[in-house]
Amino acid sequence: MTQETHAMASARLTDLWDDAVAASLDEPGKLLYRSNLLGSDLRITNFGGGNTSAKVKAADPLTRQEVTVLWVKGSGGDIGSMKLDGFSTLYLDKLEALKRLYRGLAHEDEMVGYLPHCTFDLNPRAASIDTPLHAFVPKIHVDHVHPDAVIAIAASQNAEKLTKDIFGGEIGFLPWQRPGFDLGLKLSRLATENPHLTGVVLGGHGLFTWHDDAKACYQLTLRIIQKAADWLESKASKPAFEGEKVTSLPGPERAAIATRLMPAIRGRIGKAQAKSGHFTDAPEVLEFVNSNALAKLAPLGTSCPDHFLRTKIRPLVIPFAGDIEATIASLDTLIEAYRADYAAYYERCKHPDSPAMRDPNAVIYLVPGVGMLSFAADKATARIAAEFYVNAINVMRGASGVDTYVGLPEQEAFNIEYWLLEEAKLQRMPKPKGLAGRTALVTGGAGGIGRAIAARLMQEGANAVLADIDQASLDAAVADFGKLFGKDRVRGIAMDVTDEASVIAAFEETARSYGGIDIVVNNAGISSAAAVEDTSLELWNRNISILATGYFLVAREGYRLMKTEGNGGSLVFIASKNGVSASAGASAYCTAKAAEIHLARCMALEGAPHGIRVNVVNPDAVLRGSKIWQGEWRQQRAASNKIGEDDLEEFYRKRSLLQRSVYPEDIAEAVYFFASDLSAKSTGNFLNVDAGNVVSFTR
Repeated sequence: MTQETHAMASARLTDLWDDAVAASLDEPGKLLYRSNLLGSDLRITNFGGGNTSAKVKAADPLTRQEVTVLWVKGSGGDIGSMKLDGFSTLYLDKLEALKRLYRGLAHEDEMVGYLPHCTFDLNPRAASIDTPLHAFVPKIHVDHVHPDAVIAIAASQNAEKLTKDIFGGEIGFLPWQRPGFDLGLKLSRLATENPHLTGVVLGGHGLFTWHDDAKACYQLTLRIIQKAADWLESKASKPAFEGEKVTSLPGPERAAIATRLMPAIRGRIGKAQAKSGHFTDAPEVLEFVNSNALAKLAPLGTSCPDHFLRTKIRPLVIPFAGDIEATIASLDTLIEAYRADYAAYYERCKHPDSPAMRDPNAVIYLVPGVGMLSFAADKATARIAAEFYVNAINVMRGASGVDTYVGLPEQEAFNIEYWLLEEAKLQRMPKPKGLAGRTALVTGGAGGIGRAIAARLMQEGANAVLADIDQASLDAAVADFGKLFGKDRVRGIAMDVTDEASVIAAFEETARSYGGIDIVVNNAGISSAAAVEDTSLELWNRNISILATGYFLVAREGYRLMKTEGNGGSLVFIASKNGVSASAGASAYCTAKAAEIHLARCMALEGAPHGIRVNVVNPDAVLRGSKIWQGEWRQQRAASNKIGEDDLEEFYRKRSLLQRSVYPEDIAEAVYFFASDLSAKSTGNFLNVDAGNVVSFTR
């Protein structure tokens, strides 16, 4: 998120339409092309916001007669990244027939139930509540977007007058109304009775534009947005937000404060369900949080429904006067006051059939001099919420610069937030996975076992921070996981487990990236073999440094962060069969592994009162994908057992009681058990994953 991405007065919007590309597309293809272009610029519409449509001639699958089909973005999705299957397709004549069934505003929601009956060609994509707004406009192509510049006008006290002043008679105006069938009828009436109009500003909401040509519709949308941005820039009062009240702290100090604040907030708001955090100190955020107008504008909340649904009724402002300890101490009072205020809002506005009150905690936290924090059920949602609030900041800047900013009325905000149709959509969403919102740091995360562990935890919804000393392997692992699980849910941190400063910095970066930590997997490792008399001090120290001291440093920092948050957590040590069973010719390795196990037991004793569990997984002979089985260790083990290197895996398989090979995924499964609530009553234990080796039986 950058100033260039959001600011209304930045570089002009660029016409990206390519006639050569468009010429190869059919009408649905042009609609998708137009949609993706519009959604590629957050100044035009926010992520997941807005919708586009086209009325396309097609052959009816049954009658073979030509019919008009409305292609319109379906429920959910994002016009910038959607594919063709993201569009709903509906018979236009059936949609028109719904007008005869409409019984007025009191029965508005029942019309949504009729939309599936209008589906063309059995398309499974559910139609959105905005469908009538597109269907009833008497033009082939319709764009509905949420540009900051236009919403700034729409959210002004004198929005209708400003619309006329800026656009003359080209763009109409409709006062705020919740999207639905009735608003679709009003939009249709306005467009039909005023054929000179090329679009309309919806009060407090956004922009509709229309044309009978796809390219012309796209270019019209850009032109109207740019005209609004240029006008606001030329008329805006300076300085923005009534000028600066607080001076921004230097960048490193802002980052350091966020690192301390985020776990403290996360611990207080994430007791029922873990949350992921996001921090931004983008220039537009600092301009707002440092301003004289913050105290006046922040309580008003946002105007556009899309912004509001992501950012809640209003943000929580956390005053910061230079003392981080005092600020953290004030959080209990601030957060409880916010919850009480939210509960009062719910009680004031609820209807007899309203859903039960949802999470009363804030989503957006504004810290003067520092920036903005956001928390949600997952990292992507937290990041997107922050982006939406930056949209809201731009809107407030524009509106307050030329007029008086007006937020969404409280009752209207509640009616959107607790809309039964919105509740039904929430209920249809998949239930959160077992580790949703939790964050795991895995050392040796770029190796075979580390990658398998991270993948298993991410499959269950966790964010994964991969810490590794091998930058090239780390970059490859992060790229792979980004493709599988989304870039928001994975981070790579170059870390040396033997370097205290490096370990501390890694946990600080984790706290800034996700808000805190829930799972730490001590997995980084080496292997060595040498008779005692041949074991050099260098070899001994290297084993102890990485496998004992390194595990201590990582576990200590994870423990500290978990204790700060106060919601418990899980530490999992990847030790070895050699930690409980001595092996000749590997004294340094075996000693270090035994130290890991005993460290885990000691930490389990101290962690129990804080809900911090510490357990151990003991693998044996995990050859596939394991870095420690590459090179010298592999050669030494083969020589020790008087076999060829290619015969090692078969040798170890036959040595096990179950006669089975052990793979990285097997270790990952054991780690998941200890990391998850499946083992909520287990601490100080170790689990052998070795296909059965009698010498490592617990005793």
